[in-house]
Amino acid sequence: MRVLARRLGFYLLAAWVALTVNFFLPRLVPGNPVATAIGHLTFVNAQVVAATKAQFGIGINDSIWVQYIHYWGDLFHGNLGLSWGNSFAPVTSLLGNALPWTLGLLVVATVISFLLGTLIGIVLGWLRGSWLDWMLPTATFFQAIPYFFLGTVLLMVFATGLHWFPIGQGYQTTGVNSVTPGLNWDYMVSLLDHAVLPASTIVLTSIAGWMMGMRNMMVITMDEDFVLVARAKGLPARKVVWYAARNAILPSIANFSLAISLVVAGQLLVEIIFSYPGIGYLLFHAVTNQDYPMVQGIFLLITLVVLAANLLADVVYVFLDPRARQEA
Repeated sequence: MRVLARRLGFYLLAAWVALTVNFFLPRLVPGNPVATAIGHLTFVNAQVVAATKAQFGIGINDSIWVQYIHYWGDLFHGNLGLSWGNSFAPVTSLLGNALPWTLGLLVVATVISFLLGTLIGIVLGWLRGSWLDWMLPTATFFQAIPYFFLGTVLLMVFATGLHWFPIGQGYQTTGVNSVTPGLNWDYMVSLLDHAVLPASTIVLTSIAGWMMGMRNMMVITMDEDFVLVARAKGLPARKVVWYAARNAILPSIANFSLAISLVVAGQLLVEIIFSYPGIGYLLFHAVTNQDYPMVQGIFLLITLVVLAANLLADVVYVFLDPRARQEA
């Protein structure tokens, strides 16, 4: 438990630093956020200008330290400000609507790529030197392609060209085939249909890392003494593979915390390409409209999600590897 407490303390420190940067960053960006916010309004008077200045801490006599304290108070109360690019709706509610889309796509695509890449890597490591090795350069090729480029190609080929999948959005919202959100069959089918191309983009670009890492560790583990002893005892091949894979998978779990941030960054671009109603699509519109409160809220949310995923990976690694507990 000491090692988990130590790592939890590290992530809390990292979260504090990220939140502090999130406070100072908008105040260091050049420009006039008040003028930008007012530019989105159709009616402006002195009261509106004063309220907008108060939201940004402009024109008040509070020191930066007092503003920092108020910032933390707003965070604990779930107040992230108003998004002037979305009719001055609360940032918290907009993020709450977009987060399930991003998490759903992220979790499904990451789990598929991890499980599929790990299983293929186990087979390639066990049957090294066989004809199956052709899969490695193919997977590496897709890994070298940027997310946005591969997503654009899939969109042009399978959506625009072949019309196998819809062009964008999270589900069918227009036309005779439009569906009503809820627990109904048509909505579920539409969700899966619209998620195939975005999820395929993430899986194809991230599966190679899991494949190659697991294969290399399997090749090393297969020469370990415990595997040679298991073979000498005449154990079935499936049990020998299981013993080897159980130890070879530990570095993949450790690397998961490093890979998750790259996957999150890539998914934001994928959501923009496919107009998927997640955090990435929301970020695109926020940057386009110079919506500082929304950008600040998205940065905060992405930071917390990545830190939570890394902490979860560390917890799983500690429970799977007794050596990590002994080091504490």
